[in-house]
Amino acid sequence: MTADTPSATKMIVAPHSEPRIFTSARDAVDAVTEIYRDARKFLTEKFNAVAAGDGGDCRYRAYYPYIQITTTTHAKVDTRLSFGHVSEPGTYYLTLTDPMLFRNYLMQQISILLENHNVPVTVGVSDTPIPLHFALDRDQILIELDEAKLQTPLRDIFDVPDLNTINDRVVNTGTTVSGGRYKPLAMFNAQRVDYSLARLAHYTATDPVHFQNFVLFTNYQFYIDDFIAFAEKAITDPASGYETLVSPGNHIATAQNPRANRPVTPPQMPAYHLTRKDGSGITLVNIGVGPSNAKTATDHIAVLRPHAWVMLGHCAGLRNSQNLGDYVLAHAYVREDQVLDADLPISVPIPPLAEIQIALEQAVAEKTDLSGYALKRVMRTGTVASVDNRNWELQENTGPIHRLSQSRAIALDMESATIAANGFRFRVPYGTLLCVSDKPLHGELKLPGMATGFYKKQVAQHLSIGIRAMELLREMPLERLHSRKLRSFNETAFL
Repeated sequence: MTADTPSATKMIVAPHSEPRIFTSARDAVDAVTEIYRDARKFLTEKFNAVAAGDGGDCRYRAYYPYIQITTTTHAKVDTRLSFGHVSEPGTYYLTLTDPMLFRNYLMQQISILLENHNVPVTVGVSDTPIPLHFALDRDQILIELDEAKLQTPLRDIFDVPDLNTINDRVVNTGTTVSGGRYKPLAMFNAQRVDYSLARLAHYTATDPVHFQNFVLFTNYQFYIDDFIAFAEKAITDPASGYETLVSPGNHIATAQNPRANRPVTPPQMPAYHLTRKDGSGITLVNIGVGPSNAKTATDHIAVLRPHAWVMLGHCAGLRNSQNLGDYVLAHAYVREDQVLDADLPISVPIPPLAEIQIALEQAVAEKTDLSGYALKRVMRTGTVASVDNRNWELQENTGPIHRLSQSRAIALDMESATIAANGFRFRVPYGTLLCVSDKPLHGELKLPGMATGFYKKQVAQHLSIGIRAMELLREMPLERLHSRKLRSFNETAFL
């Protein structure tokens, strides 16, 4: 082996301390933060040096922090919560990233774990390298280095993301069983989280730090326009509890300057965040049309562990008794969207969640000033079918229409089943409230003039219902919202 081969390159590793034991969640999170901060500082400094032409003959590495807990008893704990406890004795382990972003979440999860098991946690430096891409600030552009001068590729100097460890194995299997020494403490390891944080910044053009715990999805720009109008008023009202409106480009509107940024060239999935101090505000994401976009958005937002997400969109009404502008509250889904078949078998039922359903129905009642039997005039509860073919009505009628009739579906769209199924898969409370915008089976197609009038009339009310539903969910105790219905046999301790 010659001296100029990559394997012979001198390895310089970031300094790190020995593992430490904690009985305080705050102290444990402080330790994690210190390790992570020092590791990022090391990699950033080395990258800047290499970019300046110095140090390209070495390899640099820093590692993620980890947290670990070991239990040795089968003693029962309070399992009324769906999280905060391990299922059996063993050592549970998790690599962590961006503890500043996740501080409140980590404090909560570790506190409950310590209380339930009455054993300390250990914090230390893991053996999982931090990729350079994830160590740099998310708005920092990777400088184009002259690799000819370096005489070696950049990936031979720094670690890059490892797709062998960025996966949803724990999510999809729903178990903490592991083939190694450790069992997973959470569904997502550090590299998987970092991967999604980077994707979120790219797709939404907003930093993940701005995402709120209650997320609305839509498939039309009209909802964004009305959300901006609502938010600009809300942040000027001290009684609302809302503080800022963050729009693409990380533009922050405040009470003193409440005008939102409207980008000339929007990102693929523009996100707007109506923030509250404790993160309990509302994020609205325009995912556009199609199940692939719906899966992409929810795959990445899931790592932020939101308390609920709800789809607000338009749909085709399948019953002649429905009128344009009527609402559909989904209580079941026909999944013909295809995108999640490999992750969640089509045979798995996606149940309605009572907490979400009640909040949505109550919000519709409040905003329409209808209740009881009268509410049935404008809202119907039933099965929603989601397909991956925008022009489904052009298919031979006997096939799809027969299947839809058998399922008792009352509405059809392209995103709702995907969002609900991924909520089920990621243990994020989910729901769907759609608005009938056309009835293709009954000759009422969505034509340009008709559509414009419909949107102007109905979108504002539909959005106000979604916002009100999120406010009702915010008032609900966390343990009730994150119920055990979404958890499988042997779940991770962290939510």
